[in-house]
Amino acid sequence: MALLTAALTDGDFGIDITDSDGHTLRMDIPVSQGGNASGFRPMQTLLAALCGCSSVDVVMILKKQKQNLEGLEIEVDGEREEGKEPSLWKQVDVKFHLKGEIEPSKGFRAVDLSMKKYCSVAETLRVAGAEITYQVYVNGQKVDA
Repeated sequence: MALLTAALTDGDFGIDITDSDGHTLRMDIPVSQGGNASGFRPMQTLLAALCGCSSVDVVMILKKQKQNLEGLEIEVDGEREEGKEPSLWKQVDVKFHLKGEIEPSKGFRAVDLSMKKYCSVAETLRVAGAEITYQVYVNGQKVDA
């Protein structure tokens, strides 16, 4: 497990979190809540982690399938529980945009394997009660199962 250190660095709520390799992530809260909006909101980092985790899976799977991935973009949006503390993610919607010489069925399979089997962040969100849906686009065309 990576050692992380967190330090308050920007106003009352801006915090820089640094790992043992020196990589830094800035977190803050919106101005409307008293912060400076100088970084990711804490709950956004969960969705960012989902993007990071799944992208690693998808790239590795496509390489094993000998597909030529030239570009990957992931859009993620979600809805949190209302009127609850803590307010967890209840719905997460993810769109994968794959570009390159990729057989559509293999692109879909790579995303499907990531989201259902390999991505630990997706499973963590599911265990916490989130429903995760996803769509796959290969070279701009939507791919279904």
